[in-house]
Amino acid sequence: MVGGQKEEYFQQLSDAVVDMDEEKAAALAAAVIERGIDAFEAIDKGLSDGMARVGVLYEEEEYFIPELLLCAEAMYAGLEVLKPHLKTNGENKGKIVIGVIEGDTHDIGKNIVKMMLETTGYQLIDLGRDVPPQKFVAAAKAEQAQMIAMATLMSTTMEGMAQVIRLLEAESIRDLFKVIVGGGPVSAAFARRIGADGYAANATEAVRVAKELL
Repeated sequence: MVGGQKEEYFQQLSDAVVDMDEEKAAALAAAVIERGIDAFEAIDKGLSDGMARVGVLYEEEEYFIPELLLCAEAMYAGLEVLKPHLKTNGENKGKIVIGVIEGDTHDIGKNIVKMMLETTGYQLIDLGRDVPPQKFVAAAKAEQAQMIAMATLMSTTMEGMAQVIRLLEAESIRDLFKVIVGGGPVSAAFARRIGADGYAANATEAVRVAKELL
């Protein structure tokens, strides 16, 4: 498969998500598998890239919740086709508690990150969305996890992430868990300010950061 052709498929997958085209996303995903292109790469550079573009359109108020949901449907249609072809790494590299912080009910990005981390060999404890800070701490302790991964798409809920770290410090267990944060409004500077161990702008970054920290 010529590099250029591969990139073309990734671009078309990305466009199908932005264009809210479920059928096209599924058909392209099937074509990707047929041509022996790596499924992980297709999710990362195609579907994931499309959702990142959708996130920007949402921030700029060109897209709203209905569009966001239709784009997500297109992404999931492609994902359904690609998922069975992901080469899962058999070893368990560690346990990660993941969730979307309280006040935010968008979990598309979190779901992609979860799947990428699982594929890379981590065990994920998914707390879902709208998760109170205390629940992250309780789950991390109960599961004896090595990492807490938090996401949000809304700037109004970011303070909850800082709250999780304060709770860990208050119980003198901050050293037991690596904390990574991500999502639309989150930045590396914000991660540093609240004392998180890492920041990931997207799913690929999340995998890289998890590898570095664990």
